[in-house]
Amino acid sequence: MDIESILKQMTVEEKAALVSGTDFMYTNPIPRLGIPSLCMSDGPHGLRKQKAGGDNGITASEPATAFPTAVTTASGWNPENLKKMGAAIGRECRHYGVHTLLGPGVNIKRNPLCGRNFEYFSEDPFLASVMGAAEVEGVQSQGVGVSVKHFAMNNTENYRFMGNSVASENTIRNLYLKPFEYIVKHARPATLMCAYNQINGVYCSENKWLLTDVLRKEWGFEGAVMSDWGAVHDRPAGIRAGLDLEMPGDTAICRRWIIDAAQDGSLPMEDLDQACRNILKWISQYVKPADPEPVNWQAHHVLAGEIAADCAVLMKNDGALPLTGKEKLHLAGELYETMRYQGAGSSMINPTQVTTVKDAFEKRHIISHSLADCDTVLVFAGLTDEYESESCDRENMRLPEKQLKLIDDMIATGKKVVVVLFGGSVVELPFNDRVSAILNMFLPGQNGGEATAQLLFGEKNPSGKLAETWPMKYEDVPGHGTFGKTIQEVYAEGTEVGYRYYQKHGIPVRYPFGHGLSYTTFEHSGWQKDGDVWTQTITNTGSRFGAEVAQLYLDGELKGFAKVYLNPGESRTVAIAAQEECSAVYSDTYTVPSLPESFPVTLESRFTDLQQSFIGRILFNAVLSVARGQKKKADKMPDGPEKENARKGALFLKRILESNSLRSMSMSAGQSMPWHVANGMMEMANGHIFRGIRCFLSPVKVPKLPKEENAQ
Repeated sequence: MDIESILKQMTVEEKAALVSGTDFMYTNPIPRLGIPSLCMSDGPHGLRKQKAGGDNGITASEPATAFPTAVTTASGWNPENLKKMGAAIGRECRHYGVHTLLGPGVNIKRNPLCGRNFEYFSEDPFLASVMGAAEVEGVQSQGVGVSVKHFAMNNTENYRFMGNSVASENTIRNLYLKPFEYIVKHARPATLMCAYNQINGVYCSENKWLLTDVLRKEWGFEGAVMSDWGAVHDRPAGIRAGLDLEMPGDTAICRRWIIDAAQDGSLPMEDLDQACRNILKWISQYVKPADPEPVNWQAHHVLAGEIAADCAVLMKNDGALPLTGKEKLHLAGELYETMRYQGAGSSMINPTQVTTVKDAFEKRHIISHSLADCDTVLVFAGLTDEYESESCDRENMRLPEKQLKLIDDMIATGKKVVVVLFGGSVVELPFNDRVSAILNMFLPGQNGGEATAQLLFGEKNPSGKLAETWPMKYEDVPGHGTFGKTIQEVYAEGTEVGYRYYQKHGIPVRYPFGHGLSYTTFEHSGWQKDGDVWTQTITNTGSRFGAEVAQLYLDGELKGFAKVYLNPGESRTVAIAAQEECSAVYSDTYTVPSLPESFPVTLESRFTDLQQSFIGRILFNAVLSVARGQKKKADKMPDGPEKENARKGALFLKRILESNSLRSMSMSAGQSMPWHVANGMMEMANGHIFRGIRCFLSPVKVPKLPKEENAQ
């Protein structure tokens, strides 16, 4: 593709179309100039390719492998897992004709209540960096691009569409930007996705400091930058700032703004051309025909299980595990049959198959005995979709009350109790000292049941380490009193996040960052330094094959790690070239603006704010009725995976509508809620009936898209 020649031939209208997405997951083709459409699809832990007519998980997607999510894979401390997983996902992308996967997500886990923590790797920037880069390398090894997200400081869900992340430059650069910087420099991702939120009062989608000064000029990023779905505010300002592609597109107002701004000179043509150039380069590199060869779905299912087994964390064990298979077991907890294996939200995958714990136990002829006739109780507990999901933050750090009661009841029997946890986030463990063992499977993917059984019965040895700190209680978390409460998210703790905070202030934790037990034992020699390389010898001093992680901390921060797999009696010396780059010191000051008034309603108000007026409540309920209708439809479906996915989709839609703004709804809904309708709803909610009616009757007029011109 001769990009410069094509640019010279493009009209302003064609350029405005190229920098706008279409049909929810595609770039606009320009048939006149032979420019094809590029297909994107949600990730990041598996492919969510929508079937025709699909929209963001509400309707069915193509079958694909649901791999363990980032909360799980990070706990493996083994980047090879991510490379293998990424390559498998990339292969599935090629099969379905997907050119770019939307992922991985590498935002720092600032607070354990963030509803999207299951999709992010760690509280530690170095661990998140290495794991994220490995997944990028794996996917892109298959000729498929990635979009690293969400750039940047998307650390809360309640107000993510309009929230303002207020922090010092030192905090931003030396913690929250670190994973993005590392991945850009080491893995060369095809694209980055800018986040919804503001950073110190400027939306990421039009933040020149973030998208141009830092990303391109300082880090040397040469790929394309796209918006998150509906994250655009002022489209010409976004192009000037370095935002190339608006997604999902099909917003007449944005094309109108671009065309008008290009004509009056407020949008320099060189800025628009650069955005087009970045998109054309991306298209030329990654748009290829679908791979006709069938995917080895079974091999990917097996791989998902292998990764899950390598990443699970044995948090506590008094000798109750591994099971011998001869115990009389009582099996309790709803997640025994309905194992939670993936998160809820836009990353929800339609799995090719699912192996639950029940499936794996039945294959081994393991049955549940009564409580008057067992010696060990296995309780399968954790966070369900109702308690943890994209688009809202958790209300507390507890397990569901009915699960806590079940565990207490089982402890009261006097039997050995082993708790198996599933979920994407940290929870309080009030029963910790009263149970015999805790095995954390996190969200282990579609073959998680087999991995769980292998670990419980000693067929495999747990070797995961926690990628985030597990506090005693939520009140011990920095910023616990203000997190997710208002549109203003103030990062008053600075870089003291996770283990940095607990160590500095001497606060006891339930389980520290990097913790994880094994069925064997290891001996570590002290660290030795030779030049820039640190070495340590690890010996398996137990009786089982197992894996251990060497963790190198310098000045209290993780600077390197290596995982080794050892037979009994075997030793291995690991060598780590420590990441000792000097972190520059930036300003530690920031300004906290006053909170905006909730009324009158603006285009940036949280959608729930419409309920402050009578007409606003009518409009709010009318929009929410779409989600209610989806739920009713799901409830009537026959039991099975399709019903479960439809139910999850309805719940996600409800949450995402509630947390949205009129502006972001319009920017993500295309023709179903165009700009003039969003403005009309705002006016009506504020009591301006006639203004609202005028807005409803004043659609934005723009030229036809190039693909529509070609159709005639």
